[in-house]
Parts: sequence; C-alpha cells; structure tokens
Amino acid sequence: MNLFHDITEKVKAALEALKNEGVLPAEADISNVKVEPPRDPAHGEVTTNAAMVLARQAKTKPRDLAQRIAEKLREDPDIETVEIAGPGFINMRLAGAFWARLMNAVLKLGDAYGRSTLGANRKVNVEYVSANPTGPLHVGHTRGAVFGDALANLLEETGHAVTREYYINDAGAQVDVLARSVYLRYREALGEDIGDIPPGLYPGEYLKPVGAALAERYGKELLNKPEEEWLPLVRDFAIEKMMELIREDLAALGITHEVFFSERSLHESGAIEETIRELQEKGLVYVGQLPPPKGKPPEDWEPREQLLFRSTAFGDDIDRPLKKSDGRYTYFAADVAYIREKLRRGYNQLVYVLGADHGGYVKRLQAANAALSDGKVELIARLCQLVRLFRGGEPVKMSKRAGDFITMREVVDEVGADVVRFMMLTRSNDAPLDFDFEKVKEQSKDNPVFYVQYAHARICSVFRNAAEELDESILRPAAETIRWELLEDEAERMLIRRAGEYPRMLEAAASVHEPHRVAFYLMDLAADFHALWNKGKENPQLRFILPNQSELSKARLGMLRVVRHCLRNGLRILGVRPVEEM
Repeated sequence: MNLFHDITEKVKAALEALKNEGVLPAEADISNVKVEPPRDPAHGEVTTNAAMVLARQAKTKPRDLAQRIAEKLREDPDIETVEIAGPGFINMRLAGAFWARLMNAVLKLGDAYGRSTLGANRKVNVEYVSANPTGPLHVGHTRGAVFGDALANLLEETGHAVTREYYINDAGAQVDVLARSVYLRYREALGEDIGDIPPGLYPGEYLKPVGAALAERYGKELLNKPEEEWLPLVRDFAIEKMMELIREDLAALGITHEVFFSERSLHESGAIEETIRELQEKGLVYVGQLPPPKGKPPEDWEPREQLLFRSTAFGDDIDRPLKKSDGRYTYFAADVAYIREKLRRGYNQLVYVLGADHGGYVKRLQAANAALSDGKVELIARLCQLVRLFRGGEPVKMSKRAGDFITMREVVDEVGADVVRFMMLTRSNDAPLDFDFEKVKEQSKDNPVFYVQYAHARICSVFRNAAEELDESILRPAAETIRWELLEDEAERMLIRRAGEYPRMLEAAASVHEPHRVAFYLMDLAADFHALWNKGKENPQLRFILPNQSELSKARLGMLRVVRHCLRNGLRILGVRPVEEM
C-alpha cells in the first residue's frame, strides 16, 4: 500500500469532477500534479500542487482553483481536513480510518511492504566494480561495489528485472604486466633471490601466494621456456587467481554478481569486427584525423589517419578512435562491442557504476549506446567520488598487504561488512565521503549505522520483555482488532507518518538511482523512534508496555511491528543485517 498513490487517485478524481463541471478544460494536462509530504509536518500530512499547476489552464487564480479542488476533497471520508496555504498549496490531514487501513496493510505485507511494480519488469543491467584483475580491490572500489549492489537491490524491490554484472578487463597490456609480476614471484617461490621489484611491475605482497601456487602447479617447468611460451600460461593462471581473490573480497561484503563477462572474449569471438561493420552500415565509421588535444599540444604530436566512430553525432565532444595507429583496436572499440553484446541480450536500460576518474568516458559510452540501440535503450552512468580514510582524524594511506593503497578486505575485516555498507551510503555517490575507522565504531547517535541498528535492536528488546509480561493475544493480535486511534501522542503520529512514507521514498530513490535516500530515510525513522523512546523514559504513560492497559499496549506494539518492518526492509536493500541485540 502506498498512501501517496491512493491520495493521488483522490486528487485526480476531484480534478476529473471539475472537468465535468467545466471548471477545468477537458484537455487539461494533469501530468505535473504531485502529491507528496509537506516540508513542514505542521502543515499537514499530504500536500498537492494541483491548483498552481492547473491555474493557467483553468484561466483562474491558483488560490481560487485551490478552493474548488478543496471542496471536492473535503467530501472524501479518508480526508479529515483540507487547508489552502501560500500561493495555492492544498494541505491535507488524513482520517484515522485511513491510517488504520495503512497500518493493517503494513502488518499483513511484512517483508513485502514497499515493493512496487514501478519498473514493470523492465530488464536492467547494472555493471559495477569491474576492476582490472591485477590486484585486490581497494577502498575506492568498495564504494562503487556497495553503491552498485544497493542500487540493484533497490531496482529489484521496485519491480525491475536486474542483472548484476562484472566486466573482466582481461585483455591488453595491464594483464601482461600482471603475468610478468607473477612470474617474478614464481621464481621467488622456487628459491631465487629476485631483489627489488623492477619498475613497471606490481610490487604488492598479494602476488606471493599466486607465485607459490604457480610453482606448485608447474614446478620448474616454466623457468627454461621463452616468454612467448610462458606468458599466456601465466597470464591465464594469474587472472584466474586474481578473480578468485576479487570474488572472495566481494563475498566478504555480501556482494555477488550473476554475470562475469570477459573482455578478451570480444576479441576472440570477432564481436569487435562485427560491431564495427554494423556501425559502418549505419554510416557512423570513417577514416580521418583527430584534432590535437586541447591546450598546448605535445611536442611529438602528429596528425594521423585513424578509424573513427562518429560519436559527435550523438552529443560527444569529439569523434572517438576505434583503432590505434598500429592497427590494434582501442579499449573503446571493445567497450562499444560490449554495449552491443548487452543490447543483444535484450536489456531496456544499461547502468554503469564508474569511478570518479571515468567522468570523461561517459559521453562516448552514451554515444555508442545511442548509435547501436537507435536511441531505444537508455545508458546511465553513475560516478562514485573518492573515499578518504581517517583514523581518529588522521589520514590513512598505506597498506601492508597492497603496498600503496588500503584494500577493501582490510576495511571490512576491521569494522565489519554492515558498517562499511551503511557508511558508504551516507552520502550521495557524487559527493566525496570521509570514512573514519574510529568514528564508525562509536556507539552514539552521531554514528548513523549504530543509530539505525540500535533502533531495531531496541524494538526487539521491547518484544522480548513483552513476551514475559503480556498475553499472546496482545503480542500477536489480528491486525483488524488493533485500536490505532489510541495512538494520540504527536511522537507516535510522527512515527506512523514516517512509516507511511516508505513506499514513496523507495520509488523516488529508484527513479533517480539514489540508494543513499534509503539510508537517509532509515536515519530519520530511527531518530523518530528514539525520540518516542526517550519520551517514554520521561513519561511512563508513553511506554510501549502497559500491563494494565491491554488495548493501548496492543496498539503500541503493533506500531513497533510496523516500524520494524520498515527498518528491516530498508536495511535489506542496503545489504545490512538488522541486528536484534547490541
């Protein structure tokens, strides 16, 4: 049940009645009419901008039209009061019977509360993490991993058919560097003193066990082979081990992907050549010269003929090369072929979760998608800004394991997956995020993950106590027997209103791909709950368990069940456990 959907239908019914009466023209466009919570709860529980949106079409003043709409809405028994404010906002308070139906519906829906058909089962591919398989995931990958996974959960919860995908960059020079680095560790595992790691190779100690595993498999067999023979063997072995490591790191954070797609497969299958032919048939590929880079051109800059994709036809800044001057395909050529492969799988929307340093890459991806899908499929890129690590306010930069960066696993092992996931979603993805190891361990209201989990744990403690003091008929009553009208305190009403906002919040978050809104909502809900808890400490009559007032206790426990459903369901989307004791 979504109360804002229900009230929207009531507003639309009022507008249709005014069309029939000639107050509104029959062709009036009501698509921009919104029904939402007012910014100030003192103004009501629901507000609509209908009068301001439609006044010009009705050729009248907004407040005059608001009066006519209000007259219709006052006839509805679910609407208790209707007031007009400011330039023409229509503020409403809902009747107790409406709130009772909402609360009963939440209790019946339970884990399904908030789910919707917004996505209409549209197929969405969410590609996230996709780090080069050359080492363990670092803290920057962590944010993209959490964001992408929470976004996929959010889209599923709102009716989308989601595929979680990881693109393995297993073609190109970086995996050859990985192979040479592992071969060096292989020689070390066989007893050779390799000295300092040469410049250009990966120095991290995480490659030592890979080299040892290689030595266990091949013994000394590879030592006497020329590089052209051992390189492909070591490269495949190293990529396999790195992907095992990456999968383990992601699993520690509660993340799994349904699809791991190999970049190399695009080269080996001929998909890149097929993609280029398709673009050529559309007249979107040509041989030409790119202008020099903006600003001062490099001294060795020479214009050269290249195979170019006409990406400027789709909003890009310049056309993009598909082949290098030596005839090899560019990374972008593989990216274009990869988009084509996704489109062939029938997705309605492609979502790329990228690091902040990929911002300049977005337009070319969108251009390629527009060209290959004929504009029928949307490609959305979400950039995750940097994470700055601190310990007690001091920057943390170095890792014993990786050498020059902090790994995802080190962070998860120290503070736990729940803390990492929640904290990574306490800021919008396009804003930098500070992560202090000491602060995220604090048990205080200033630590958002503790504050939200503590709300859930406190509610669970109430039910443990209630099980010892109250009859089963009060603990687990039929929803229809609960007298919700007994909840009269403003803090109780605020908590109920917040619970009613949950489905709308989910749909809004999914529509704009902002899972951090779920975290913000949970923090607000937790704050409302803790406020009521504190009032109960000061005023015994507001406590949740009143043995001598069974009907009131039943209503308050019912309210807590509703809040607990909202907390659990929201935390599930974020991938965070709803703990029962703290």
